Amino acid sequence: MEMLPAAFASGWASGINAWATVLVLGLIGRFSGIEGIPAGFERTDVLVVVGILCAIELVADKIPYIDSTWDAISTVIRPIAGAAIGALYAGANGDLAIITLASVGGITALVSHLTKSGIRLAVNTSPEPFTNVAASSAGDVTVTGMATLIALAPVAAAVVAGILLVLGLIVLAFLVHRIRRGWLAFQRWRRRDSPAPA
Repeated sequence: MEMLPAAFASGWASGINAWATVLVLGLIGRFSGIEGIPAGFERTDVLVVVGILCAIELVADKIPYIDSTWDAISTVIRPIAGAAIGALYAGANGDLAIITLASVGGITALVSHLTKSGIRLAVNTSPEPFTNVAASSAGDVTVTGMATLIALAPVAAAVVAGILLVLGLIVLAFLVHRIRRGWLAFQRWRRRDSPAPA
């Protein structure tokens, strides 16, 4: 269970941006020689694919309402990525440790993702675009820092991820009214961009 902190912290980071988490861990593993990073992350094909997906998310996450559409799609992807990363950290041989670490990674990714998505819906109610770009950029920097910390000090990463998860849930609770407004605005945006029924 020494990989539990890495599974928890990588689950949190995956809930924010799964592609960046895998990309940063893969690059660190490939070029720094740090042990413990799943070898599959270091493969060239994996790095190219997650690099492209990371670039798409980097752009999509900066545009109001496009970010919420991307988050809606990612509601399935991010928890699965968190679970897969947890399983890879455990060695993926099918024993109880794998199931435990995959569950920790997946559940943490889901909570982290839902927190991020809710906060971003609230941010989308801001009339100016700078808040959205600032929130997205803060997430990009945090995920990069967290993935680096996972590689260097998994226990410290887990502590930081736990604190950020609790703080995010507290912020989410304070923003419930704005999240509702953001959800309604997102629904209006989707209806406006949907083709009219024939």
